[in-house]
Amino acid sequence: MRSQKDVDTTAFYKELDVPKDAPTADIKKAYRKLAIKHHPDKGGDPEKFKTISRAYEVLSDPEKRSSYDQYGEEGLDGSSSNASDIFDLFFGGQRVQRQKPGKRKGEDIVSSLKCTLEQIYAGATRKLAINKDVICPECSGRGGPEGCKVDCKDCGGQGIRVQIRQMGPMITQTQSACSSCEGQGKVLREDLRCKKCRGQGVIKERKILEVHIDKGVPNRHKIVFSSEADEKPGEIPGDVVFVVEQSDHGIFTRNGIHLRMTKTITLVEALTGFEFALTHLDGRKLLITSRPGDITKPKDVKVVKEEGMPLHKNPFVKGNLLIEFEVVFPDKSQLTTDARLKLREILPKPTEHTKLTRQDADEVHVVADADENDVRDESAYRRGEMNEDDEAAQEGGQRVQCQHQ
Repeated sequence: MRSQKDVDTTAFYKELDVPKDAPTADIKKAYRKLAIKHHPDKGGDPEKFKTISRAYEVLSDPEKRSSYDQYGEEGLDGSSSNASDIFDLFFGGQRVQRQKPGKRKGEDIVSSLKCTLEQIYAGATRKLAINKDVICPECSGRGGPEGCKVDCKDCGGQGIRVQIRQMGPMITQTQSACSSCEGQGKVLREDLRCKKCRGQGVIKERKILEVHIDKGVPNRHKIVFSSEADEKPGEIPGDVVFVVEQSDHGIFTRNGIHLRMTKTITLVEALTGFEFALTHLDGRKLLITSRPGDITKPKDVKVVKEEGMPLHKNPFVKGNLLIEFEVVFPDKSQLTTDARLKLREILPKPTEHTKLTRQDADEVHVVADADENDVRDESAYRRGEMNEDDEAAQEGGQRVQCQHQ
């Protein structure tokens, strides 16, 4: 057996600057702060980053932490994950706890977490309350004191009930779980029922979970709190899972790592240049301008580099902001005859000139604005013809009837 003499069981706690009795949430919060500060991509010390990642790997795992608290690093199995992998797992929210053999895992609690695009862009922390079952501290989940359960009388302590039925010459035998003891084979003595949990073995507890929404987290991403679901005697608690649901935004549309938006400008701005103010998702005021001499056509897409969404797990990298332009043409009442003539002089001449004069044309057609009736498909026209035929038939029938009277 390993000796605890001269074994350092505090080094990892000192690396993360937390006390030995710190809860897992505080350890996670401390690692988050230090990992971002010392990450090599931000100019941090790679060795320091490895050390704090190793400390977090051990202290965030209940089994490893227990071994470390007793025997220090000598009590660990010697295996260690890559520091970058730990960082990715942490910011990806996908850390998986190992289950203890012999125990069934309980059901997970899955809930949607609505997040605004601003929260996903800048990152956020939400505090959510859950009401869950926990093992009764008075009876340790037994429902009463030691020896409070006795063999079920209905099944003789077997947990199953056997039914024999005779149907003519045939005899059938079926087995089912005993309903009196719910297949446990034991029932609680009423006189020994725990007063705190009323024999249920669990009580309700309200707990606050601090949910960290990482920058650039994908829509439908799962944020997992391991073993935070309902506790039951003889079971490993399931997980509490929050599924990110991204809310629609009034200006921006998310397209993976990029942001898209539509901007409407006038014809003058399209021809001579535009300039407009834009409030970004983190509150910054951006001035967006066209390049000198550029002409913007309808449906043109312009790009503002590195003003898109941050890359999940690596928020120092950002996508682009893509702006699609709609060009509003002036109303015909806004252009005088003189203005039209001036535009013909200023703007480039048409590349093709018609050689057909009005006098030589067989017909002259002046176009008009089309409405929805002008663009009906063939089936609509056919329905119209059928309606006309029906009306004609009805009128003809009335005329015939009148002739017979």
